[in-house]
Amino acid sequence: MAAVALVVPEHLVLDNTMGAMFVGVIVAATLYGVSCVQTWFYYNHYPNDLWHIKLLVAASFISDTIHQALISHTVYTYVVTNFNNPAILGNLIWSLLIEVLFNGFTALMVQVFFTIRIWKLSERNIPITVGVMLLVLAEFGAVLAYTIKSLSLRTFVELSQLKGLSMSVNGLAAAGDVAIAFVLCTMLHRSRTGFRQSDTMITKLIIFCVNTGLLTSACAVLSLVFITALPSTFIYICFYFTLGRLYLNSLLATLNARKSIRSNAGGPSDFSENISLPLTEVNVRRTASMSASEPKGHSSVGRPIAVRIETCTETLKEMDVSIRVSDTTFIEVVG
Repeated sequence: MAAVALVVPEHLVLDNTMGAMFVGVIVAATLYGVSCVQTWFYYNHYPNDLWHIKLLVAASFISDTIHQALISHTVYTYVVTNFNNPAILGNLIWSLLIEVLFNGFTALMVQVFFTIRIWKLSERNIPITVGVMLLVLAEFGAVLAYTIKSLSLRTFVELSQLKGLSMSVNGLAAAGDVAIAFVLCTMLHRSRTGFRQSDTMITKLIIFCVNTGLLTSACAVLSLVFITALPSTFIYICFYFTLGRLYLNSLLATLNARKSIRSNAGGPSDFSENISLPLTEVNVRRTASMSASEPKGHSSVGRPIAVRIETCTETLKEMDVSIRVSDTTFIEVVG
């Protein structure tokens, strides 16, 4: 009886390729669940928002939903539909190329929203606004160029030709996010009034801007770092998959936090400071009529005087949160 030689197939290590992509889909799906909750919260708690803000939220959510469906289709095709078919791992799936476009759509809408806020907060400063907007449009332009060129490719080897364009997309995304966060924080800092309540609110807004901009910037930078250092892996794809979800959540978190920031700062009356100062050993010169009506022997020396300082305020819209700032101070002697 002839001996039969057993051929053991070579074990494929997919941890840093399909494994990394799979992890990216899981993280993106988790963040998509957060987006769903935040979207529901927005439409239930802010029914009176302007129509274009509601439309922005709806369009961003739809774009993000399509992106989640596309990346889920990508992983399903590689690891389920083509299970035990190693040859497919080197080929490009159409959904993996199209998802870049919808990630770009989401980023564009959110970044334009924040750029418009810069326009309003900077009192229509054209150079600053145009500078930020150019970064935003350049990023979306790079996304369009990458999508169009990649659709003609068939394998990951060919896709490596677009490494420079891919790096540009992530680099411009990080630069745009950092610029938006920096300008918003600078404008808010200049809006400080010197009053505790309004300054506390502005500080919270600055921290909020830094935190929301930091997440998207960090994700774009990590994607850029890994595509540069480890271009033969899909670790950079893992970070890029979550980028769109972070943009949507930063938009929704900004909109949904308005009531919380207002309530934490207190009501409008909190911005009027009433100070009662007992003053003794003060000589008060009264008018002739007041002196005539004052009984003899009555001395003004040593009499406590309450000084009430009331601050007249006006409402200023910044970051869609009402901030009341000092206008004029009135001093009244109560006596």
